[in-house]
Amino acid sequence: MTDPRRVLFVCARNDVRSPMAEALLRHADPEDFSAFSAGLEASEIDPRTVQALEHINVDAGGLRSKSLEDFEGQAFDYVITLCDKSSEEAARMPFSGEVIVWSFEDPTTSEKHDPFRHTLQEIGDRIKMFVTVKTRAVSQ
Repeated sequence: MTDPRRVLFVCARNDVRSPMAEALLRHADPEDFSAFSAGLEASEIDPRTVQALEHINVDAGGLRSKSLEDFEGQAFDYVITLCDKSSEEAARMPFSGEVIVWSFEDPTTSEKHDPFRHTLQEIGDRIKMFVTVKTRAVSQ
């Protein structure tokens, strides 16, 4: 058995999208991936993030806001940015095998109905695709 691949999700404040992605990947495939999240700066986890995760029975325990500096010197197989601001800072993340740029609307400023659940669904769909592609690539 190989060690799980390390994945770091990065967003501007590590308060909504990146902790959602961390919890979703941990839930989806804890055997193949170790998930982490960080912000360009640390903040506080938005309580609506935890509510949205708990609504779909995904464990939000242990989620806390962290900054990129908390992971300085650590190696990651994948660094996935989740907002435009963090993708612009991707050059600050040299500790990665592969940088992947995703962009999701910030639910805190969204006009959509039930924006946190909407964003959670979008990130969840993308993570399912990521897991499928990256686990298939290893097994072939």
